[in-house]
Amino acid sequence: MFRLKALVSLEPGNEFRDIASSMYEGKWLVLFYWPLSFSKTFPPELFDFGRRYGELIDRGADVLAASTDAPYIHLAWRKEHPALYGLPFPTLADFRRELARRLGVVSKHDGSPLRATFLIDPDRTIRWACAYDHSIERSANDVLRVLDGIAPASRVRYSTLETARLPQSKPAPLLEAVG
Repeated sequence: MFRLKALVSLEPGNEFRDIASSMYEGKWLVLFYWPLSFSKTFPPELFDFGRRYGELIDRGADVLAASTDAPYIHLAWRKEHPALYGLPFPTLADFRRELARRLGVVSKHDGSPLRATFLIDPDRTIRWACAYDHSIERSANDVLRVLDGIAPASRVRYSTLETARLPQSKPAPLLEAVG
């Protein structure tokens, strides 16, 4: 799927590493794009995912953030925002927009990526995708809710439900249902 340079640390000499999608095979992956570094809008979102990272890991999911900025832009931006110093996940530098184009999240207006989030299953299938309007704040809580709904580990607690006993009904056509 991809191989991109990523910022993985603020420690001099260890800042960057190549990240490949194959490194995440067999686990759930949360991949989210932010449109522009050095914007005041996006540090709280990245911080939120960093703060909730342990909960995502507990559910068998890892996290990658991405933008179309170059790796050194990510480094400078994170150094400027103390809340982003300790992010526990890599930030991908998709500066050629290769992955963003394949995912269909490049804005036709300005070429920046949309504010998009993807939930990818262990078989590399995108199970959930959401593109947010710039006026709507993205939340790790939304991703946790969706992950709980579709990830097998989250469904185990519901496995004792006897679906055979549930009433089987056929949906009524809309006009009949209304009236």
